[in-house]
Amino acid sequence: TIEPGTMGTLQVNDAGVVTKIDISEHNTSLSGIPIQIAKADLIDSLTISGNENADPDQARMFKVDHDALIIETDGTEVQIAPRDVQFQSVSVVKRILTNFAGPFNNFLLAIVGFMIVAFLQGGVLSTHNVIGTVQPNSVAAQAGLKANDQITQVEHQKTGNWTELVTALQSRYGQKTTLAIKRGDKNLTVELTPKTVKADSKKYGQIGITNQLDRSLLGKIKYGFTTTWSTGQQILKVLGSFFTGGFSLNKLSGPVGIYTSTSQVVDAGFTNIVWFLAMLSVNLGLVNLVPIPGLDGGKILLNLIELIRRKPIPAEKEGMITLIGAGFLLLLFIAVTWNDIARYFFK
Repeated sequence: TIEPGTMGTLQVNDAGVVTKIDISEHNTSLSGIPIQIAKADLIDSLTISGNENADPDQARMFKVDHDALIIETDGTEVQIAPRDVQFQSVSVVKRILTNFAGPFNNFLLAIVGFMIVAFLQGGVLSTHNVIGTVQPNSVAAQAGLKANDQITQVEHQKTGNWTELVTALQSRYGQKTTLAIKRGDKNLTVELTPKTVKADSKKYGQIGITNQLDRSLLGKIKYGFTTTWSTGQQILKVLGSFFTGGFSLNKLSGPVGIYTSTSQVVDAGFTNIVWFLAMLSVNLGLVNLVPIPGLDGGKILLNLIELIRRKPIPAEKEGMITLIGAGFLLLLFIAVTWNDIARYFFK
């Protein structure tokens, strides 16, 4: 906004249209039209009017070029922003895409991060129901199981992938169990009794096998996507538990908690650092999509409301909603930070 009475210099083209407005305090330009500006509309009508040489008898009005430049009082040169190029003039769909760009970049960074982890590890654990290694003297070793054996059934229950295989074996602790094995072209049957192990006051069955390591390029690339997806699902479960299991600050971490976790991960090696950063990126992307005004999710929510109403939300109301959301986030930030300090430094 140019205040009425401001002295400036106008540069015009051959058609008499203003291409540059100089209102800097140290304006030493010897070319152009000196003018005492009475009114300037650089948003809608793109006009500027005033008195040439500060003479009331030389009142003039000029058209301003759509891409005109303005040298501000501190000497900064910027391009004017007519209404048609302002963010609020863009279609609602484009604004939604713009607001989603931040979280999307977080997810993209996470995918790349997890891919890097896969390459640093030399591969990723396969999801197939094929044995990678058999621990010496384990239940599996004593039963005659070998690497590359495919376990297709556990006690007549089909196991199509590693997760189904582990789940089935864990439920058979201390019980004689029949396994259907495919070894090359042969179909075999093996009987064993999974060892009983305890964790978190629960019992699980364990036979001493690990899954294969997938070293293929496709497997490493796929790991970036699948791990980002599974990490996102876990984070969503935590967010959902706020509504189903009760809100708890202990489920959240602020700068202090993140710093403490980072310092612990740093000691675990470079691969773990990359993994932690990728996981943190997924976390930031999802939290930023929470529909709270002040976050990108809140902006997208307001965009959707505008799309449904088919008319923009008044700027005053939108500003007030955003202010309330920002206030809530500030209070939450303070509460989480204090909780982190109490948790890590005043145990």
